[in-house]
Amino acid sequence: MDNEQKNTAGGNGHTPADGTGTGVTGAGSSQDRRTAAGETGRTLTTRQGHPLTNNQNLRTVGNRGPATLENYQFLEKISHFDRERVPERVVHARGAGAHGVFEAYGKVGNEPIAKYTRAKLFNTKGKQTPVFVRFSTVGHGGHSPETLRDPRGFAVKFYTEDGNWDLVGNNLKVFFIRDAMKFPDLIHSQKPDPVTNRQSGERIFDFICNTPEAMHMVSFLFSPWGIPANYRQMQGSGVNTYKWVNAQGEAVLVKYHWEPLQGIKNLTQPEAEAIQAKNFNHATQDLFDHIHDGKFPEWELCVQIMSDDEHPELDFDPLDDTKIWPQEQFPFLPVGKMTLNRNPENYFAEVEQAAFGTGVLVDGLDFSDDKMLQGRTFSYSDTQRYRVGTNYLQLPINAPKKHVATNQRDGQMAYHVDSAPGQNLHINYEPSSLNGLQEAPRSAPDHMPEYKGRLIRETIDRQNNFKQAGERYRLHEDWERDDLISNMVGALAYANKKVQDKMIELCTSCDPDWGRRVAEGIRKAHSSMAGATQANESKNAQAVKQAEATAHEAKPY
Repeated sequence: MDNEQKNTAGGNGHTPADGTGTGVTGAGSSQDRRTAAGETGRTLTTRQGHPLTNNQNLRTVGNRGPATLENYQFLEKISHFDRERVPERVVHARGAGAHGVFEAYGKVGNEPIAKYTRAKLFNTKGKQTPVFVRFSTVGHGGHSPETLRDPRGFAVKFYTEDGNWDLVGNNLKVFFIRDAMKFPDLIHSQKPDPVTNRQSGERIFDFICNTPEAMHMVSFLFSPWGIPANYRQMQGSGVNTYKWVNAQGEAVLVKYHWEPLQGIKNLTQPEAEAIQAKNFNHATQDLFDHIHDGKFPEWELCVQIMSDDEHPELDFDPLDDTKIWPQEQFPFLPVGKMTLNRNPENYFAEVEQAAFGTGVLVDGLDFSDDKMLQGRTFSYSDTQRYRVGTNYLQLPINAPKKHVATNQRDGQMAYHVDSAPGQNLHINYEPSSLNGLQEAPRSAPDHMPEYKGRLIRETIDRQNNFKQAGERYRLHEDWERDDLISNMVGALAYANKKVQDKMIELCTSCDPDWGRRVAEGIRKAHSSMAGATQANESKNAQAVKQAEATAHEAKPY
C-alpha cells in the first residue's frame, strides 16, 4: 500500500487489515476508554458501545416475567437478528470466496502488453494486485447443494491502482443466449414453477427447444462439465467479448480465460449424487480447507485477441456469446497468474456482500458491442443497489484500495463522505470555483469507435447454432457423451412430447448420433416403465412415496 492509500484509508471508512480500526477519525483512543471502564478488547457490547454484563436474560418483573418494553439490549439484538439477511441474489446465490493476489507477467504471450492495452495492472512484470474471488452456482438458491448441475460463476475483483476492475464470468466459455432481452426468460425457465415451486426438466428444455442457439451450452452443461468437482479445479471465462485499448486509443477485441494450475476435474451425475448424500457443502469446504492448509490454488489468466471488426471470414459472429473463438486461429496468450491465499474472516461481510459488475472497468479496458455484455452492465450493478443498498461500494469488500472522491451523497447506510483532503465540503457538485472536486487530467486519448446504421431489433446474421455444439459433442470422451445422453434423457423422459420432439430435432441438427441416442433413450425410458401409473411418475414423485413407505414409525409423546 502506498502512502496515499495509507493516508486516505481511514478517511474513507475502511477498516485496517489488522481489524483494529474503527473507520472514524478524531474519536480519541478507544483502548484508553476500555481500560478506564474495566473492559478488555473482548468485552461484549451493544452496537452503541454499552458493555453487556448479562447476555443471558431479558429484563423481567421477577425471574418468570413478564418482560418490559424498555429491554433496549434485547430489542437491539432481536431487531438486528430480524434483519440479518439481505435479499438473496436472483442468480449466483450459492457462493464461496477467497482473497488473493494477481501477478502480471508484463507481456501478452511474447509481446509487450502495451502494444494492446494501457491498463496499468498488466504493464510491469511482477506487479501484484490484490483480488477477491467469488465462486458460485447460478440458478439455485443460497443453501442448495454444490453438486447440482449448473454453470458456476467465476467473478474476480481486482483492487488496482486505478480503482476496481471486476471480471465477471462463468466456468464455461459460452452461454445459453446471445441477446440480453432473453435473460429473464432463461432464468425463469431454470427457476421453480411459480405454481408448484419445483424445478423441472420440462421447463428448462421447453425454453431451450425454442432457443436453438443454446445447444452449444447444452453440450457442456448436461455433460460432466455441468458439475465441476470443486471450485479449485475448474476453468473460468469472462464469456463476453471485451476490448483492450492502448495509449493511442486503438482497440482490439479480447476474451479472458482462467486456466487452473491444479488441473480440471468434473463429476458424472451418479458421482455427484453420492457426494451430495454425504456433504452438500463440499466445494465450499474444499476451497476453505485447501487455503487454510496453505495449499493455495492458482490460475493463469490468458487472453485471446482479435482485431476489432466483423471478421466476415469466420462462420460466426465474434461477439456471439454462444460461440468459442478457435484456439488454432486465436491462441491463448498468458498475461498473469492469480493465487488465492486467504480465507474470509466473515462470510456475510465478504462473500455475501461482495458485489460485482461487468461495467466496472479501468482505463485501458473497454466494452465491445456484445449485446449480452451491454445488458449485463446495467443489470449486475443495479441488482446490488437493490440487494445490498445504495452505498454498497462503501463496504470494505467492495471499496477500492485507493482514494475515492465523489459528489454522491446520502442514501441508505451512508457511513462516510467520499471527500478529498482540503475539499470544500459545502460543494457537492462540479464544476465549481469554490474548491470542489475537479476532473482528472486526460493522459491518453479515448477509444472512439465509429457507427453507422439503422436502429433496429434483429438477430445477428451469422447464427450458425449447431456447428460448434456438434463439434463439442464429438470432442467429448465416450464417458462424457454417455453422461450427457443419460442426463438429457432423465430430464426429458417426463416432458411434454412437443418438447421431446423439438429437442431430438435440435440434437440431430448438431450431430445425428446425438439425436438418435436421445430419441432411443426416451423410448427405452418409457418402455421400461411398468403400468400407466408408473409411466406418469417421475423419479422425484417416486421419492415422495418412498419417503413414506420406508420411514420408521414413532410413538407420540
